[in-house]
Formats: sequence, C-alpha cells, structure tokens
Amino acid sequence: MNATFTSQGHKTRGMKDKTRNPLRVTRLAVAAALSALVLSGCYVMPVGQDASGRPVYAYSTVPLSEASARGAAGGPVALPGGPMPMALNVKLYPINDLGNQTGVLTGQVTNMMTGKGRFTFNYQGETLVGEATRVANDERRGIASAYGPSGTFARCDYQMSSPKIGAGTCTFSNNAKYQLHVGN
Repeated sequence: MNATFTSQGHKTRGMKDKTRNPLRVTRLAVAAALSALVLSGCYVMPVGQDASGRPVYAYSTVPLSEASARGAAGGPVALPGGPMPMALNVKLYPINDLGNQTGVLTGQVTNMMTGKGRFTFNYQGETLVGEATRVANDERRGIASAYGPSGTFARCDYQMSSPKIGAGTCTFSNNAKYQLHVGN
C-alpha cells in the first residue's frame, strides 16, 4: 500500500504535494495586471459646441457624467491631458525701406491652445513682448501686438493656414513694415 504521512500525521494516498509553485503565482499576477491594463481606458464626453457648431469634448480616465464635465458656470472644464501650449518660430521679413534698415527679425509665438498666445521678438536691441489673439467668428485670423520698454510697439495681422503655419504683416511704431511668417 502506498501511504504517505504529512507533518500533522494525516494520511494521504498518492496525492501530490500542494505547495505553491512560484512560477504559477507569477503568471497569475501578470495575467491580472494585464487584464486591468487592457480594460482601463479613457472616457470621452461631449460637453458642448464651439462657435461653428462642432462638438467640444472633455477627456478623462474616469467616467464623467454630463454635469461633472461642466464647470460651475455651465461651461466645459479643462481636464488634465488636454492640449499643451506649442511654441512656434516667427520670422519678419522687411517690406519697406524702414524695415530694410534692421533686416530680418526672428521671434517666437507660444500658442496657448485657447485662442490666445504670447508673442516675443527682438527689434533694434529691444525685446518686444505681447500677445496674439484670434479674431471672433474667424478662428484662423488673428491680431498680435507687442510692446518694448522704451515705447516701441508693433501691431500684426495674421492668418493661420494650419495650427502650426501662418502668415501676415506687421507695422511698427516707426512705420517699418514686415511680412510675418509663423512656423517652420
């Protein structure tokens, strides 16, 4: 007769030792983690419409109700993971004699992805800083203004052909005029 006794004196007949196999435990843990990862996701909830009637969405890793996706005033709430600001290079090429005196200017506009941006460049040794704002009812067109500490200013009109590329003109306080190119 094939009999085996355990440490507590119980008799077992032909049964394999039921100690845990570490490889089996590891496989089970990996399978559980992969299941959780595969089943997690991102919820997308429409929260309103923009000026042209297209839906505006809120993104979240947790489920949203329509009420929780709106702010206290009923407008959309900015959630983490939304569009990040994007820095774009700008070049200003002279288009009149006053502009030719300084040559090509370079600068940067930072698109805040809210219809506004920060505009900065150097002009005759002075850093001009300002903002760029999209025109209401025309999301491609905008106006940019910049001002320097000694009173020099510039006003630019531009139109974006894509979120990263645009063109326009700038006029400075001394009547120097430039062709503006946004993007690479």
